[in-house]
Amino acid sequence: MSAAGMDRLRQLVRAAPDRGAPLPAWLERLTAYRIVSPDPGIVRRQRFTNMFAYASAANIVAHIALFAAYDLAGLAPLIAADATFVAAMLSVPLLHARGTDLAAHTLCGLSIVAILFTLFLLGRDSEIYVYLALSGVIIFMFGVDRPRAYLPWFVAALGGLLASLPLASDGGLLAASDPDLQWIVSTQAVVNVAAVNMLIIYFVLSNLLRTELALADQYARSAALTFSLLPGPIVERLTTRPDRRIADRIDGLSVLFADLAGFTTAARSLPPEEVVDYLDGMVRAFDALCARAGAEKIKTIGDCYMAVGGLAGDSRAGALAVGRLALSMLAEQQARGPLGTTALALRIGIHHGSATAGVIGDTRFTYDVWGDAVNLASRMESHGVAGRVHVSDAFRQAAGDAFRFEARGEIDIRGVGPVATFFLEGPEPLG
Repeated sequence: MSAAGMDRLRQLVRAAPDRGAPLPAWLERLTAYRIVSPDPGIVRRQRFTNMFAYASAANIVAHIALFAAYDLAGLAPLIAADATFVAAMLSVPLLHARGTDLAAHTLCGLSIVAILFTLFLLGRDSEIYVYLALSGVIIFMFGVDRPRAYLPWFVAALGGLLASLPLASDGGLLAASDPDLQWIVSTQAVVNVAAVNMLIIYFVLSNLLRTELALADQYARSAALTFSLLPGPIVERLTTRPDRRIADRIDGLSVLFADLAGFTTAARSLPPEEVVDYLDGMVRAFDALCARAGAEKIKTIGDCYMAVGGLAGDSRAGALAVGRLALSMLAEQQARGPLGTTALALRIGIHHGSATAGVIGDTRFTYDVWGDAVNLASRMESHGVAGRVHVSDAFRQAAGDAFRFEARGEIDIRGVGPVATFFLEGPEPLG
C-alpha cells in the first residue's frame, strides 16, 4: 500500500462520515423526538412517522387559522374538533416507547378519522378528501418489507373514502350555503398536499442520500483496510475473481526479514505503553519506506518485520526494491531514539529464491509466503550481525551491480550446509 494510501486510510478511519444534505438541526431534533430504538431501520421509520405527524398537525393548524378568520362562531365545532386532532397528532411521538409501530398505527387512524370527519362537515365540494392522496406515505412509516402492517391501513383509507363519498352531501353540514368557504378550503387542501409531498420527497431523498453516503464511506474504509492488509495485485484478483483461490508459485522472490537485536531484554521491565509506542512508530516508518521502495510488506511478528519483492514476477526489480528497503530501514532505525535506555540496532537478512504464496484463513485471512526463499531469508537474519544487512549469494546475483557487497565468507546453516554470504553495503538509502 502506498504512503498516500496509508494517509487516506488514516483519514477515513478518523474522519466523521459525510451525512449529505441533512434536515435543519431543529427539524432533525424534532424528527428524532422520543425515539429510543437502537435499530437503524426502526429509527428511520419512526423519524418519518414523527415528521408526518408534525406535517399533519401543521396542515390542520392552517385550516384552523382559516376557519377562525372566516367565521369563528359558525365554524366553532370544526375548530374545536381540529384542535383536538392537532393535540393528538403532536402526542404521537410519545408512543414510540410503548411499541415499535404503535405511533404509526395511531397516526394512520387519526389521519383517516380527521379527513372523513371534515369531509362530512364541509362536504364533497370542499375536496378535503384530497388529503387521502397522501395515503401512499403509510409505507414509509411501516417499511416496504412489511406489507401486513401497511396494506390494511391503505385499504382502510381507500375504503373509507369510497364508502363516505356517497354518504356525504355536496355542501356538508356546516358549509351547505357557502361555496366561497368550500372553494377556499379546497384550494388550501391542494396547496397543503403539494407542500407535504415536497417535504416527504425531500425527507426520503435526504435519508436515501445519507444511506448512500454511509455505504460509500464504509466501502472506502473496507477497501482501504483491504489494501493495507494485502498487496494491491492480490486485492484486485480477489475483487475480480472472488471464487478463485489465491495460490501462486513464484520463482525469483526476494524475501527480507528484519529483527531488533536485544529487544526482548530491553522491553522486559518497561511499561507496555512505552513498548507498543516504540514498535508502532517503527512499523509505521518501515511501512512508509516499504511503499516508497516498491516492496510489499507481508507481516510483522512481534519486533520482526517481513517484506518481499517480485510478487508480480519481476525478479530483478523485486530484488532492487528489497535492497533499497533494507538500506533505508537501517538508516531509519539508526536515527530512532532508544527503547527505555537501550539503543536497538536492526538485524536484516535477505534471500532470493522460489516460494509459494497465497491467501489463507477465513475470519482473519492473510496473505503469506512459504518455501526456501522464506526459510533461508530467516536464516540470513538470525545468522546476521546487528546494524548490517546479511544476504545470500543468490540475492547478490539477482541484484547484480546495483549495490556494493562485502563478502563475509561461508557460514554453516543447519539443514543447508555451508553457504556463501555477503553484507549489503550500498548504495545510499532512500532520502
